Amino acid sequence: MYLLGYDIGSSSVKASLVDAQSGKCVASAFYPKSEAAIIAVKPGWAEQEPASWWENLKLATADIMASSAVCPEDIKAIGISYQMHGLVCVDKDKNPLRPSIIWCDSRAVPYGQKAFDVLGHEQCLSHLLNSPGNFTASKLAWVKENEPDLYSKIYKIMLPGDFIAMKLTGEICTTISGLSEGMMWDFSESRTAKMLLDYYGIDESLIPEIRPTFAEQGRVSAAAAAELGLAEGIPVTYRAGDQPNNALSLNVFNPGEIASTAGTSGVVYGVLGEVNYDPKSRVNTFAHVNHTPEQTRLGVLLCINGTGILNSWMKRNVAPEGISYAEMNDLAATAPIGSAGVSILPFGNGAERMLENREVGSSVHGVNFNVHNKAHLLRADQEGIVFSFKYGIEVMEQMGMNVNKIHAGHANMFLSPIFRETLAGVTGAVIDLYDTDGSVGAAKGAGIGAGIYKDNSEAFATLEKLAVIEPARQDEYTQAYELWKSRM
Repeated sequence: MYLLGYDIGSSSVKASLVDAQSGKCVASAFYPKSEAAIIAVKPGWAEQEPASWWENLKLATADIMASSAVCPEDIKAIGISYQMHGLVCVDKDKNPLRPSIIWCDSRAVPYGQKAFDVLGHEQCLSHLLNSPGNFTASKLAWVKENEPDLYSKIYKIMLPGDFIAMKLTGEICTTISGLSEGMMWDFSESRTAKMLLDYYGIDESLIPEIRPTFAEQGRVSAAAAAELGLAEGIPVTYRAGDQPNNALSLNVFNPGEIASTAGTSGVVYGVLGEVNYDPKSRVNTFAHVNHTPEQTRLGVLLCINGTGILNSWMKRNVAPEGISYAEMNDLAATAPIGSAGVSILPFGNGAERMLENREVGSSVHGVNFNVHNKAHLLRADQEGIVFSFKYGIEVMEQMGMNVNKIHAGHANMFLSPIFRETLAGVTGAVIDLYDTDGSVGAAKGAGIGAGIYKDNSEAFATLEKLAVIEPARQDEYTQAYELWKSRM
């Protein structure tokens, strides 16, 4: 018995086939092999053709079915993870009317800001838990104003994962979690966000039917089965945005649990057990995968733009020529905790929401030409990234989140012992490192939705824990952090 997971990213589409009993991934593939194209007609625009996601999904599916030799009839459920905040518009024949406006497109920023100011900050935050910002509803408002003829032909709007589910099943539906990421769910009223939709003049009929995150959301149609080489009738039983799904992949479901990633940018995603928001909107708050009207489970999302990109910049420009990342970590480890007073602010990759959308740039502080060398700078680089995480976690703690454990995949910055030990030391949290990814998590989510697993504990009982990092030398890390924070 097998489970199939898809992860629809802006760079590629990944598919994984998981043995439901052992929890092991038996085959995985991604397409395209080079980074997927993003259409940028104007500065700040970013679009992709939804049809390209489907074509890459077909290629990835064919690859894993061929390499695994699994019988299609043995696949019992399908789960979908997807790039968040995108907008797909389809007509009555379920054909896309235009390219998808994806997550990193910024054209809707002024629409969201105006709505925030006109409706009132407190009103928006108390109902949406966020500023309307550059999210899906604001993207649709842009289409309505700038492409009125096209807008008049829209039958339904969807998120990228909704579109893929429609292609698989022929059915159009969405989830509360998905609507919340698009600012189309009202947490105060427990219904679609009529307040914002009315302000934009958007008819609620454009929003698909809502179904639970873990539930049957349609079955693979005969047409899709023929295209994919799958069996007709396989149920689609789970879908979620990539960050909530990453948390699910790391078995993060309960209040106080944290999932973290640190690639080019860094994310800290924590679960909150009560409806709350940051009055300065420095973090985003969405419905987590297990949120229901009866059980509050919110995902609080902190994103730091300048994370791994700072570390790679240091490798290119500061580290000795030809050094590997592992060797760079070894060199950094020769410097003491706190880098002998050197601090680096990692905010050199655009405006940071955590800093109230200010673009402060990266900067180096406290260098003594007679004392410091490459090792101090390389350690300060990693410490500065971790300290930015800690700064954001303090916002989460002000919202009522008790951070005691951090779950992370063994990848990117989490491969560095300095990074891991600094994060554990400065937060006081235990870090559990796992071997997993988003498409595998989506497959296990499908197992929960199909009732193959009774709950997340059973689904992730086989999740491989690679290491546990306990907090140590907390006083030294705290002292270094306070010095770093004084230089903000």
